[in-house]
Amino acid sequence: MSTATLVPETRGLSGDDAWAVLRRTGRLRLLKDAFQRMRVADGFSHAHSLAFMTALVAIQGVVGLVGLAAALNKGGVSDVIVATIRRAVPGPAGQVLTTAVAQAHSTGVGHRYSAVVVGLIGCIITGTTAIGQLERGLNRIYGVEQDRPSLKKYGLAFLFALSVGTLASFAFGCLAFGREVFASRGSHGLSTAWSLGRWPLGLALIAVAITLLFRWSPRRCQPQLSWLAFGAGVSVILWALATAGLGLFYRFSSSFGQTYGPLAGVIALLMWCVLSSIALFYGAAVAAQLEGVRAGEAAPQDAEKVAESEPEARPAPVAVAS
Repeated sequence: MSTATLVPETRGLSGDDAWAVLRRTGRLRLLKDAFQRMRVADGFSHAHSLAFMTALVAIQGVVGLVGLAAALNKGGVSDVIVATIRRAVPGPAGQVLTTAVAQAHSTGVGHRYSAVVVGLIGCIITGTTAIGQLERGLNRIYGVEQDRPSLKKYGLAFLFALSVGTLASFAFGCLAFGREVFASRGSHGLSTAWSLGRWPLGLALIAVAITLLFRWSPRRCQPQLSWLAFGAGVSVILWALATAGLGLFYRFSSSFGQTYGPLAGVIALLMWCVLSSIALFYGAAVAAQLEGVRAGEAAPQDAEKVAESEPEARPAPVAVAS
């Protein structure tokens, strides 16, 4: 049960600015209260569930794309996907996905459409379930106890999985492809510009995707996008730091692979997905807390809910003299 304070809907309020409220509250205070809100809303458990499904989506999506390329006799696409994964996914986590590429390619050659069906359809189903889990977690962070009706919930989740998922995939492509995209055409200027501009472009697209999820996933009337942008920015920064940090750790750690052996890639992929999911939910908690401050409900935890969730105190047994 979430004990987070219900954030009143403030869509009708006007005459204020998100950055003014942020300066008045203080960034450090807001970040601390947002962590408390995420904790009491059981956000870490929701992040773990989302991470598991995200790992499945990544593997199934890779299998489906490579299977489609193999079925269409486009073997060069597999090499492009491998290069993308190695740049975007840190260490052994990327090795798991590149192994899936090799398996999907060999399967696609022998059975033309089996990898496509299993991969892409499985990716859509798992992605829809993941967005449904995201809605549940965001609702609890905002103090909303009831999700949408199942048909509407997963119908919207299906649309988000296709639209926002495509946007996120394009963002990963921007981060992964280096200057060699234009190097083959002999354009040094375009190659240099792309090498410098792909990072802000990719991160900006990820921020847009997260902002759209924050705007439409919760079961409530959300404020304007400017009120959600700060939380989305926090998610992107944490995600980038987690990805870079894990990449450095895997590169310089010699004991990680020895400890987990053949399971190192699976563990690395799950670790990356868990940290990415935590970053996503924490950014949502920051946006929710900022709106709570705006509405005059700055306390991240609801004392009445805490009292209801605690077991009633029982009187101590009275000793009876014999």
